[in-house]
Formats: sequence, structure tokens, C-alpha cells
Amino acid sequence: MAVYTEVSDEEMEEFVAAYGIGELVSFTGIAEGVENSNFLVQTETGPYILTLYERRVNPDDLPFFLGLMEHLAARGLACPTPLHGADGNALRELCGRPAAMVTFLKGMSARRLALGHCAALGGALAEMHQKGADFAMTRPNNLSVAGWRPLFAQVKDRADEIRPGLAAFIEAELDALEAHWPKSLPSGLIHADLFPDNVFFLADRTTREDKVSGLIDFYFACTDFLAYDIAICLNAWCFEPDGAFNATKARLMLGNYRKVRPLSADELDALPLLARGAAMRFLLTRTYDWLNTPEGAFVKRKDPLEYLRKLRFHQGITSPAAYGLE
Repeated sequence: MAVYTEVSDEEMEEFVAAYGIGELVSFTGIAEGVENSNFLVQTETGPYILTLYERRVNPDDLPFFLGLMEHLAARGLACPTPLHGADGNALRELCGRPAAMVTFLKGMSARRLALGHCAALGGALAEMHQKGADFAMTRPNNLSVAGWRPLFAQVKDRADEIRPGLAAFIEAELDALEAHWPKSLPSGLIHADLFPDNVFFLADRTTREDKVSGLIDFYFACTDFLAYDIAICLNAWCFEPDGAFNATKARLMLGNYRKVRPLSADELDALPLLARGAAMRFLLTRTYDWLNTPEGAFVKRKDPLEYLRKLRFHQGITSPAAYGLE
């Protein structure tokens, strides 16, 4: 999440009035993330999240994203539910941007990932995959293997500003990924961006264990290999701040996932390559954002080299056993 477009008090009041959720009390920009402009909106009836869609979001994809959240929420997954205005529309416009308001979820993202967080995430991810299996709409993953080289072309000439030799490294790795990427694995609805800041937790009052209270930010969701979603989470959840891979976190995450949705032998065999691809995806998008974030934007740039280091780790993996699997 981030803020690229400023909204005046008058514009926000008029926008909120279309929903019948009481008068506007306050609103605050949310700085995390890199894609859209997001605000915490407080009205007389409670808090809501407003998103203005910008940058890489294709307006034609918005019915898919909003419909998916409604579908998952209707099946009992804890995720934001889009609000509909008095005219029945969930998708509206604000400050010249497509915009939507969704329900607010209780809980907080984990600032320091413990073993319990990773374990709980595994089960929640598998639950999302299962509950999304009958979602009728599809959307190709434009940030999978077919989309990486076009994205690289946009940063190739400047990538070495981040680290000398980065462009040559990426090009060689793209050659390898394109040559060996799986052709057929179980596919379906994936989140494709399930980083720790997109998962909320609440402590269970009885056990005091952290339970997943919500999954948010579905604006990269698409149709792709289900195991690719797992590979993204291996990268996002199972490395320590010093860059070391934590196989115990991976084992717990994958173990709880498999309790809900078993993984095929082909999926397990492909996991190291999928993890390399997931690292490449975020290396490329972070490189693009690092080089192209406008001056003064209310957004935190994220270090591309974090994903270079993760990619190098996965290059050395030849068996899923390295991820804590037997």
C-alpha cells in the first residue's frame, strides 16, 4: 500500500457519502507497499479501507479483483469485502482514479516473524486456494515467466546503477528459467503477493497462539500454478533479516499447507525452480520501482538486492528437502 494521489477533505466527503456508511470522521494515508494509493477512512459506522488504483493496475482487471474478494468472503475466508454504493456499484472513481472501499479487518501484520506465524500462514494459503477453486473468472499472471523479459527490457540499461553486473546476472537467469519453467502443474486462483504485511494475525484468547485473522491486498491475484504461490511465500516468510534461510519456518509452513491441500510429486520437484522464479519476479519489480519511484512519493522503496540474495540461495537448491521436506 502507498499514497500517490492526494485527496482533499471535500472530495473524500463526497465519495464516502455514496456508500451510506455515515459521515466522514477522518482519513489517513497508508504508506506501506508500492502499488496503489490507500487510506484508512473512519466514518460514524467504523473504519474502512479506500484504494485508488494506480500504476501497474489495469482498470479492466478490477472487476476480477473485487469479484474475487466477494467470492472468497462469501465462502468464509477472512478477507476484505467490497462495499457497494447506493447505485449497487463497488467500483467508483475518485480524483480521476478508479477507486473502491472495502471492509476493515481486525488484527495486525507480524513485524517479527515467528515459527507460529509461518505455520498459520501455510494453512491459510491452502484454504484460500481451495475456496478460490470454483471462482468463475480467470486472469493470466502477467508477472510470471512470460512477463519477466519485457519487464527486464525496461530496466536493463540502468540495472547496474543498483549493482555492477546485475543486468548480466538477470539475463543469464532469465535464459535458465525460460528453458526449464514447468509446463503443467495444478493451477488455480493464487494471491501472488502474500507478503507478511498482507496477512493479519490475532492472538487466540485460549491458546495465546497467533491465528490468521485476514488476508488482504488481492491486486496481483491471478490464475497460475498453485505451487508458485507457495514459492512466493517461501521467499517472503522463510528468510531471516540477516538473509539466512530458516528451514524450520519452511517446514512448518509447507507442513500446514499440506494438511489442507496435499502437494503432488511434480509440485514438490518443481519447488526449487519456482522459488527461483518467484525471487526473479520481485527482483525485477523492485528494480523497476527503485529506478522509477517519483521524487516525494509517500511510499517506501524496497531493496531489490534482497531478492538477488534469495535468488542466489535457490540456485544452489537441488531438492525440496532443503525446504524442510522429507
